[in-house]
Amino acid sequence: MVFVLLSPVLVVEAQSQQRYSIERYLNIRWASRPTFSPDGEQLAFLTNITGVAQVWRIDALGGWPDQLTFFEDRVRFVKWSPTEDLLVFGKDVGGNERTQLYLMPSTGESITDLSSYPEAIHSFGGWSHDGEWIAFASNRRDPAFFDVYIQNIRTGEVRLVYQQDGSNFVSGWSPDDRYLIIWRFNSSFDQDLFLLELESQNVVHLTPHEGLVRYSGINWTPDSKGIYLITDRDRDFMNLAHIDLRSRKLTYLEDTDWDVEGLVVSEDGRFMAYVLNVDGYSELKIKDLETEQTLPTPPLPKGIVARLTFSPDGMKLAFTITGPRHNADVWVWELDKRRLVQVTHSSRAGIPQETFVEPMLVHYETFDGRRIPAFFYLPKGAEESDRVPAIVHIHGGPEAQERVWFNPIFQYFLHRGYAIFSPNVRGSTGYGKAYTHLDDVRLREDSVKDIAYAVRYLKASGYVNPGKIAVMGASYGGYMVLAALTKYPDLWAAGVDIVGIANFKTFLQNTGPYRRKWRIAEYGDPVKDGDFLEKISPIHHVEKIKAPLMVIHGANDPRVPRSEADQIVEEIRRRNGVVEYLLFQDEGHGIAKLHNRIKAYTQVADFLDRYLR
Repeated sequence: MVFVLLSPVLVVEAQSQQRYSIERYLNIRWASRPTFSPDGEQLAFLTNITGVAQVWRIDALGGWPDQLTFFEDRVRFVKWSPTEDLLVFGKDVGGNERTQLYLMPSTGESITDLSSYPEAIHSFGGWSHDGEWIAFASNRRDPAFFDVYIQNIRTGEVRLVYQQDGSNFVSGWSPDDRYLIIWRFNSSFDQDLFLLELESQNVVHLTPHEGLVRYSGINWTPDSKGIYLITDRDRDFMNLAHIDLRSRKLTYLEDTDWDVEGLVVSEDGRFMAYVLNVDGYSELKIKDLETEQTLPTPPLPKGIVARLTFSPDGMKLAFTITGPRHNADVWVWELDKRRLVQVTHSSRAGIPQETFVEPMLVHYETFDGRRIPAFFYLPKGAEESDRVPAIVHIHGGPEAQERVWFNPIFQYFLHRGYAIFSPNVRGSTGYGKAYTHLDDVRLREDSVKDIAYAVRYLKASGYVNPGKIAVMGASYGGYMVLAALTKYPDLWAAGVDIVGIANFKTFLQNTGPYRRKWRIAEYGDPVKDGDFLEKISPIHHVEKIKAPLMVIHGANDPRVPRSEADQIVEEIRRRNGVVEYLLFQDEGHGIAKLHNRIKAYTQVADFLDRYLR
């Protein structure tokens, strides 16, 4: 008998040449949204180990996790009580986004329904510090408006504490439990903060302003006299600030040329942690507020740091890390010991990590001379002479940003020899307020033109086959797919529209009532801007589409109703165009369930192979 010892290099080469199915890539798992137990010794978190996000529990420094919920539908958040082993979590049904609130012990043996309003949405706003009450916002009274409630977890008593015809959400209880901060969402660009005294129900407007201003990341000072927050008031980027509640004076703590995100402050007010979004990559920052010193941070994998939370004693900071080569996992940084621990170890479905591809950050020139940031992924070993097929992927939002989080769909297509190009066209967040507003209302099609210039860049790069380029996107990205196919029909070999907008007028008529005002601020008013919305709606230009199109939608989508998909498919078929339609009866705005994702992306892969190979 002869034994052959293979070198590690040969093993890696053999693994990189192995073909992995889309099912394997979609079985790569993630873990996120950590929340500490009152003693700081355990974490509850969400993971999709079973195929859809559920609540699990684990020792705070790692170990074997226990599953606590076992639903067919996704759990959307979980939050531990500050005083005892109780968890509040939220869940919807079939992707309808009508989140209901539930209470369970951290052992998971019994679950109490706190909401019992299946037609309403419930947005959790935090535990009271004595552990007796929770606060939440809901549109129970009217589907178009969110009011604020508190509920006693012992008796079930529910009190309506703030009613107003707007979108009002809760940003946490004061440490003395006397106040709530109410965060009013006027639009993606404009919010307001109000201080509600619970006993008197007196409300003070903390942030009167003119123009469009964003506020987020609310954290109380331990004396209940002030709040830390992130805002872009009088600035281009989201920066750290403090508001004194008595004087309502806002003071900036830093001036950065990148957005601050993920702000958290320890319960004792000593430590502050936040993340800088630097060109789509995260930089973790930790400060000692007593000494005003910046503290050391751990060496982290390159990517995104999110979902930060301190332990009750402030000595542990938990967060999620994800990156192009790292599926999302929960980590803990021990501040006093300067020790970094990876708490969860989500499966990569047997696919070697070294086969995953990291993108190049590039900037390409567009029609007006601006430089558009983009992430350019090339298959392993690709050379200029290869001329590979490519997918231009457009993010949703539009008030969003393509980031370097782990994307199993990207990695699958890269494994199959496709290039991926993901631009942050004008209107994206992360590059300042002015950049975000460059696509508002009548500037909408300027962002579509940025996509055409992305194709010009790809062709000039030499890596891509100029006749084998597809465009793919979801939600607003789905609209951009349809717009690109109608405005620039000769650029594309195929298109994939996932839960996208085809007709702005019908979209604004049929979207969730609470969302209509928000979307009008971005896209335009169907009355005042009706002619313009009709002009830019792809449904009215279907005759220009030359490329085959695949459309995917969820029947329960409350944001972009399935009627948008029905319209575009019907119109293309009426004209004898090439279109494939995949509708999921148990999904909403996106495809969440594993078996549905496998079905959807298996068909997407077959579709793209048919037209790009």
